[in-house]
Amino acid sequence: MFLKKLAVHHIIWVATISFLVISCVLAYLGNLNYFFLIIPFYLLYIIIQDTSQSSHTVKKNYPIVGRFRYFLESFRPEMRQYFFEGELDGKPFNRRQRSIVYQRAKNVKQTISFGMQDDPNRIGYEWAAHSIYPKRADKQFFRTTVGNEQCLQPYSASIYNISAMSYGALSKTAISSLNKGAQLGGFAHNTGEGGISNFHLEGGDLIWQIGTGYFGCRNDDGTFSEQLYAEKTSFPQVKMIELKLSQGAKPGHGGLLPGEKNTPEIAKIRNIQPHIAVHSPAGHTAFSNSVELLYFLKKMRDLSKGKPVGFKICIGRQDEFISIIQAMKETGIVPDFITVDGSEGGTGAAPLEFIDYMGMALADGLIFVSKVLKEYGLRDQIKIMASGKIITGFDIAKAMSLGADACYSARGMMFALGCIQALQCDSGKCPVGIATQDKNLYKGLDITDKSVRVAHFHNNTLKAFAEFIGACGFDSPKAITPDVFYRRIDHKTNESFASLFFNNYENKTKTEKINLN
Repeated sequence: MFLKKLAVHHIIWVATISFLVISCVLAYLGNLNYFFLIIPFYLLYIIIQDTSQSSHTVKKNYPIVGRFRYFLESFRPEMRQYFFEGELDGKPFNRRQRSIVYQRAKNVKQTISFGMQDDPNRIGYEWAAHSIYPKRADKQFFRTTVGNEQCLQPYSASIYNISAMSYGALSKTAISSLNKGAQLGGFAHNTGEGGISNFHLEGGDLIWQIGTGYFGCRNDDGTFSEQLYAEKTSFPQVKMIELKLSQGAKPGHGGLLPGEKNTPEIAKIRNIQPHIAVHSPAGHTAFSNSVELLYFLKKMRDLSKGKPVGFKICIGRQDEFISIIQAMKETGIVPDFITVDGSEGGTGAAPLEFIDYMGMALADGLIFVSKVLKEYGLRDQIKIMASGKIITGFDIAKAMSLGADACYSARGMMFALGCIQALQCDSGKCPVGIATQDKNLYKGLDITDKSVRVAHFHNNTLKAFAEFIGACGFDSPKAITPDVFYRRIDHKTNESFASLFFNNYENKTKTEKINLN
């Protein structure tokens, strides 16, 4: 093998030098323009460069030729999508899921022909039982009021909203498109933890997310600024405030804004110094235990003059969440909402260990949070928001059957903007101008067109949701029950969500399982 590599190495050298010599001779004889000598000299330069470097063994052993490996690898995701991927292939979203978002965003044909492509007999397949007495679900019920008796400015939120994605992670044109789409569609836009930019103030309702870096309400030393917070929450666009404890993509992990991305514009929005690397710590500095957390939430509510406040969490250690709920009973301080982010969340760049192996899945998180709130008698006072791969009417209905009052979507909204799942979000080279700060890329994203698509996607998804739950016999989201949703648990048995996850449906044994023996 070594001799084979050595032979190839020498062959490339001999071929390149021979090409150079022949080109020089032809040029000298007048049969070739001297300008074309650039090619052999450039090839010789590449060979010298490849063989002298030590970072890439393939390029060192196979100069010039080895570069084709990295060239082909650079557009591997696109090649896989265009030529090899089936309708149910592709991660984290398959082609069928992406296609339905595109169709709904463009407001074109949204039906599918010739039957299902998934296998209803596979273990893990989930489905809903329809009723022979369908009802019409009225869209007037597709809003929920966030704000308990401790809140002075309750907010009527859509049951489907834009999840947290900051300016910096997304381009200015993407943020503007999302915000204007939220205005057109009458739903809310979560800012993400990067602060409130001018592009968030295009008319759409805002849920201002505040993370561990306190961007937008931060003192010079990185601590929470009450003055800046009060100033920003006075904006009429800010309808709710969400304190991020953790997120699905990287629970328990902080973040880093590289100095090269920390432009003067970004720095001004985040109240930081430009051109320096800025860390978002893994945990908050404003509190260190459950009681302090609740008093901080109370401070946030008071400084905002009574706007709804809540926190976002990907469930990890269950005892810590229970301690927060116990502290609510002890202090009497009850937040207005809790956002449950599943470990499926993915718009934040993170190490593989955190993306693939950290945190509780959304379904399990919703069930756990809802059960704990009910056990402590707080469920009626706190709304539950769900976030994690929710892009279809079925996804919304499933989340609500497990305890959610409303839902978020991040990547669904990105697909509505034209995301092609190129998997380049953290590279700054997003080909469709969404997750990039490269002007040459994001200037191609037309705000007028994309904002309409975002609104269409929201409207058509809720329309599909209405038709779906109506077919199940429900006339409103509050009527949805887990006993009509099923999961195949083995090759002979389908079990209802009521039986799988809840104890309060013990009397419904006849509908809990469908045994095919």
